[in-house]
Amino acid sequence: MTKSEIKFLDGPQNRLKDLQFSFKVLFEFIKGFRALHFAGPCVTIFGSARFKEDHKYYEQARKLSGEIAKLGFTIMTGGGPGIMEAANRGAKEVGGRSVGCNIVLEHEQNPNSYLDKWVNIKYFFVRKTLLVKYSYAFVVMPGGFGTMDEYFEAITLIQTKKISQFPVIVFDREFHAKLLEYIENMKMNGTISPDDYKLFLITDSIEDAIEYIKERSIKQFNLKTEKQYRPMRWLFEKA
Repeated sequence: MTKSEIKFLDGPQNRLKDLQFSFKVLFEFIKGFRALHFAGPCVTIFGSARFKEDHKYYEQARKLSGEIAKLGFTIMTGGGPGIMEAANRGAKEVGGRSVGCNIVLEHEQNPNSYLDKWVNIKYFFVRKTLLVKYSYAFVVMPGGFGTMDEYFEAITLIQTKKISQFPVIVFDREFHAKLLEYIENMKMNGTISPDDYKLFLITDSIEDAIEYIKERSIKQFNLKTEKQYRPMRWLFEKA
């Protein structure tokens, strides 16, 4: 988190400082909206920044994202290295569109080299909103705390009907085996309903993931994957 974000979360502040922070957050949202408005319908790929190019999870993300991009979707990621880079790379390699919503960290995370467009965001909660806002499906690749945070936020928004029931795909059964056990434990103890288990697909198959997106995103929402908006010159917008 940035210093201003840490200060804001430290309890009641001077009212003027709270107002100033609110304006900073508003600016970050507007910056994100302007950068991503013309991205087109997206599929967001979540996953670890730590996997290198020679890792099997990197290759899985690269291949899967390429197939998703062939459907006409823009691949959106957190814009950094690892799985994010692999996903953006997979889209670019098949002639697809690739965008990123990069987080500004103390030890700076630089946008990867496979992005057509990206935006640098200071606040995690703004970034997470943007990663959800433009997407019609979510893919959860192997990752750490951040990936789990993004996964459970997306699934909670769907569960509580704050967003539509977009498809959520958890990829790689072996890596996520303990997570699935924990979700089953929640179901057995009644903290989630049996139907909540149907809110996501767990798979090792790229083909199954693609079919799931076709059925639960393109067909369910009668989705047109071509761009829907044109830039307005008087707003100094660029596609």
